[in-house]
Amino acid sequence: MIPKNPIKVGDVLPAFALLDQNNQRVHSSDFIGRPLVIFFYPKDHTPGCTAQACDFRNYESDFQAVGAQVIGINDASVESHKGFAEKYSLNYPILSDPGHKVRKSFGAPGLLFNTVANRITYVTDENHRVVYIFKSLMRATDHVEESLSYLKSLVK
Repeated sequence: MIPKNPIKVGDVLPAFALLDQNNQRVHSSDFIGRPLVIFFYPKDHTPGCTAQACDFRNYESDFQAVGAQVIGINDASVESHKGFAEKYSLNYPILSDPGHKVRKSFGAPGLLFNTVANRITYVTDENHRVVYIFKSLMRATDHVEESLSYLKSLVK
């Protein structure tokens, strides 16, 4: 199913507030003034999603160097995200999006009749205007390289 009115480059992200793996409410507005790298992914503890999440963790200092905040989102529970974050030492927010409300507000595509998040990453500027979008289900770790490369090109 293709979502109606998907966010595209140049659009401002819709504001959102979700619970993270520590059961703390995270608002997108908490990060105004910083670029965001928001990645939607299908499922905690699966090979591709784990590789992607750990790759974002491994490049944390590179994202910090360009001032960006990484945020992972899917529909799993806070408890699932807590276990996922602890097992793999993920130190960025992993947000629980029950019912895919935020993903759908982005117009981000889903799988299995839109019941599972597809793998898509949105990179924004400091005002949360989308500057880059990368979508690839199979190339999970390329999301990190693609988003970081784009952000570094802005700093030059």
